[in-house]
Amino acid sequence: MGDKKAILLLSGGLDSSTCGIIARDMGFDIYAMTFAYGQRHEFELTAAKKVACFLSAKEHRIVNIDLRAFGSSALTSDIDVPKARDISNSSDIPITYVPARNTIFLSYALAWAEVIDCTDIFIGVNSIDYSGYPDCRPEYIAAYEKMANLATVAAIQGRTIKIHTPLISLLKAQIIKIGLKAGMDYSITHSCYDPAEDGTPCGLCDSCQIRKKGFDEAALLL
Repeated sequence: MGDKKAILLLSGGLDSSTCGIIARDMGFDIYAMTFAYGQRHEFELTAAKKVACFLSAKEHRIVNIDLRAFGSSALTSDIDVPKARDISNSSDIPITYVPARNTIFLSYALAWAEVIDCTDIFIGVNSIDYSGYPDCRPEYIAAYEKMANLATVAAIQGRTIKIHTPLISLLKAQIIKIGLKAGMDYSITHSCYDPAEDGTPCGLCDSCQIRKKGFDEAALLL
């Protein structure tokens, strides 16, 4: 596809995978970046490898960082993952929020983008069907993009850094519909916050509930 490069922040989950297939279909060569950040399970890393292969990524880097050093999240400490919450009626930010995670991830993506002479970064954040995380909001992405264009050599040289968030205002069902129409194989993705030892999803955490609700509603749209 030429030299049109994009960094894809790839967790192995539904949203980042859909974001990746959108970027691929836009003609970008995918450079996928996944983080082993001390999360409570590594099934998502396996899923990310499968998705990167599915997307024919030019390169896939798994970066090791230790967010367990700070804890404070059910994903990076021994705090229990909430189960069977009423996700339709909660305005509280859940304990699965990892402090500053997207800021850290985007900073690594920005660094790699500079190294490979890339000005496009894709991240699958969503501000509609999500768990209330503050770093998934449009105003946050806009602020980070502004900062990126003050902080990089590329921007000083007149090459604008663009952070693409194609899913940010979509319902989960709409995201799934887009992915299915583009040929995304969601069976290789992983969303559960607290799977069994063999990787079986718990079915009760926020992420499992949001995923199931999305597929149930997507079936009505197809």
